[in-house]
Amino acid sequence: MYFLDAAIAQKIVDRTMRIIQHNINVMNSQGIILGSGDKSRINTVHEGALLAISQNRAVTIDSGSLQSLQGVKPGVNLPLHYRGQIIGVVGITGEPAELGHYGELLKMTAEMMVEQANSLQLEQWHKRQREEFILQLLRHEGELPDSMHAWAKQLDIDLTLPRVAAVIELSSATQAPTTLKDVQMLLEYPQRNNLVAMTAMDQLVILKPAFLDGKSWDPQLEDQRIEKLLVRLPPDTKGRLKIALGHYFSGAGGLQRSYQTACETLTLGKQSAPEQTKYLYQEHALSVLLSGLSHDWRGQELATPFIKLQAQDRRGVLVKTLRVYLQHFDDQQRCAEALYIHRNTLRYRLEKIAEISGIDIASLDGLLQLYLGDVLSRLE
Repeated sequence: MYFLDAAIAQKIVDRTMRIIQHNINVMNSQGIILGSGDKSRINTVHEGALLAISQNRAVTIDSGSLQSLQGVKPGVNLPLHYRGQIIGVVGITGEPAELGHYGELLKMTAEMMVEQANSLQLEQWHKRQREEFILQLLRHEGELPDSMHAWAKQLDIDLTLPRVAAVIELSSATQAPTTLKDVQMLLEYPQRNNLVAMTAMDQLVILKPAFLDGKSWDPQLEDQRIEKLLVRLPPDTKGRLKIALGHYFSGAGGLQRSYQTACETLTLGKQSAPEQTKYLYQEHALSVLLSGLSHDWRGQELATPFIKLQAQDRRGVLVKTLRVYLQHFDDQQRCAEALYIHRNTLRYRLEKIAEISGIDIASLDGLLQLYLGDVLSRLE
């Protein structure tokens, strides 16, 4: 059952009194005045309203009725209906003979406003339910319970549709009118298959359909879609907005993993390239995959040889040499040319790198450990 509240009641009063030059009262189903042009009458009982409710009819109060009813003034009181039920009464103060057809017009206007208000409340409730469902969805690692499937059906969400997660972050700015809510609306319409929810005051998650071509996951195609989205965004979001696209995972728990990769991509992308707006998992995959090791003893052990090299290489010459050597592995001549040094100088530096790090750089395993150590050291 719908319950009339004071906010809607007063809104009905304020809007109708701009047109009708009479005092208006709106009462709830207990006959209590919730809204009125006469503030002194709010929260008092209107016996004329009680009569209108009990008999489900318009009640006219004239000078003769004033003696038998309390809390009333001359006027007309009409029951308000919503979906076949009486939810309250609207009353107009004045001599009944002067009011003419105002009563029925007032009743119709009030019932329309109640209908609109309830529709808005239902829409807001539905939106809150969708957001809560999305947040719950991201917390599940395995198969979803039957209750989640039933909830999704109630909200008209297709759980069989393959999805990938993206994260948007929007920093606040006092002079910028665009808010995260504005961005959320832009993402939800007209792309109705997007599932969007706020995860923090400055962050949104978007669960997007993954198979844009209808067949398979294509990161390049998704990259193009992101570029189109960035063009649609208001100009004042430039420099404030960051977006990161995660990886697509199929099967149970895939959405949660996709969301984790999107969050990690955003964090690492902002560290390595703060000037950029867009970060793709495919461009940061190794860093994202290794990030879980950065504070683990395995990661620390893996990074130790590179950290030893870095600590003794005050000018950064050996680290730079190592990085260029890794880019031109199997071609020392091209490596020396890229560094603008003689091959003998390169050979000396490589021997020094091996001596300090304790790693055999002639072996693939040794080079791989130094390379991964370099990546891990940048994640700190």
